[in-house]
Amino acid sequence: MPSKTRKSILVVGAGPGGLTAALLLQHRGFQVTLVEKNDRVGGRNAELSLDGGYSFDVGPTFLHQKFCLDEIFAETGTRSEDHLQFVNLNPMTRLSWNGTSLHTFSDRERMAGEIERVFPGSRDGFERYMREQGAKFRAIYPCLQRPYHSLRSYLSPKLLKALPYVLTTRSVHDVLGDYFKDERLKLAFTFQAKYLGMSPWHCPALFSILSFTEYRYGVYHVQGGLNRISQAMADAFVKAGGELRLSSPVRRLQHSGHTVHGALMEDGTIIKADAVVVNADYGHAATRLFGGRSVPDERMRRKKFSCSAFMIYLGLDTVYPDEPHHHILFADDYRRNVDDIQSEQRVSDDMSVYIRNAVVTDPSGAPAGKSGLYILSPTINHRHGYDWDGCKEGYADKILRRIEERTGMKDLRRRIVAKHIITPADWESSSIYMGATFNLAHTLGQMLYLRPHNRCQGFDNCYLVGGGTHPGSGLPTIYESGRISSNLICERFGVPYEAADLASEHLRDL
Repeated sequence: MPSKTRKSILVVGAGPGGLTAALLLQHRGFQVTLVEKNDRVGGRNAELSLDGGYSFDVGPTFLHQKFCLDEIFAETGTRSEDHLQFVNLNPMTRLSWNGTSLHTFSDRERMAGEIERVFPGSRDGFERYMREQGAKFRAIYPCLQRPYHSLRSYLSPKLLKALPYVLTTRSVHDVLGDYFKDERLKLAFTFQAKYLGMSPWHCPALFSILSFTEYRYGVYHVQGGLNRISQAMADAFVKAGGELRLSSPVRRLQHSGHTVHGALMEDGTIIKADAVVVNADYGHAATRLFGGRSVPDERMRRKKFSCSAFMIYLGLDTVYPDEPHHHILFADDYRRNVDDIQSEQRVSDDMSVYIRNAVVTDPSGAPAGKSGLYILSPTINHRHGYDWDGCKEGYADKILRRIEERTGMKDLRRRIVAKHIITPADWESSSIYMGATFNLAHTLGQMLYLRPHNRCQGFDNCYLVGGGTHPGSGLPTIYESGRISSNLICERFGVPYEAADLASEHLRDL
């Protein structure tokens, strides 16, 4: 595209969705300015550092459906491996109930054998699950790659083929009851609903494909942490000629009628643009950044939001080499724990805990002979203003005691030399609406056409990316949201593009 006709694009927020859109649009011939309020890229996929040389991912700790990320880099003429070092984790995760543990694998034969070892008589159910959910994933996946701006979108032949899987009142937990009898084994295939911040007893049945994608395609660690993906995208964006401005918060978008003209920055400067991509947290952006066209807070609060996460990042003076890379400790009464979370008011003492002990795969996150632990416990969002400041240290201690009791880390609390806690209140204060770390809930009433559109409703040239728009939360779908909005911008301005397609080969193998 000749320089005199290049359209200018402003991307607000350098999270995974904003970085994807900025990278693709810059490579497709636009002049892109990417602004980020923080001093580093990544948003919830950024790096967190503690004194003493400890490094953590703020949010996501593994990558699934890697081919989605591969496609983004392929569109820029490179391979993801040119930028990042991946480790395919096998086993992927240890799942523990009090007294019982199951290791998960993406090798189907090893997974079948492990299930049969721990839950005798369940192998056939697993093999049937993988076969039938494969067909379901093949039908649904193409529907996650297109926008839904009008009801006519539902007439798409691909969506019509997938609708029987979508339009059902069954839950993910209901679906797993078709394959397994033991409640613990059902949970081994339903806890992934937590990636959406939802209960498996209420999460729509179509999301049973989440566990399928893990057991079929595996999960990956990125050496140095998943935050390296965000940095790699930012580096590629700048190398392609894009402008990245850190520590540059937006005060509000500027618009007249149906057209957004750019943004007024907090420092008083104005950035003009022919189109704007918004990667800020959806609830925060919609209620704060659009001036007189912002959504009233009371209306936004009527929407259903995901749960939150109580986070503990620990720097330790030792290494636990016999502990797994990923470990999930289920609550004794998991159903009650989930119900407490869904109440948005009750904080469970019987909590579930996720632990990442990355040093067993990647020693780069801590000094030699030391390690860092990433600990997450799903909990209530901040809708009702729970007093986390008054109880966070005590709650963190309960979590650490549970880890000591149920893992080999018996002296964990004595080994802590650095600690950082993030509560739902902290998430909210960092511009995450209601502290709902997984964004809008993925209910049937907040999906596809009923979810905030990729082209922001009410505007001709404003686009949304991230977990609050279609296709939803989780790194692969957030990358896809960035690509969908980039495609829409290209179509608006008549700019041709060639989409990379690596997924079709994977779908054919199902």
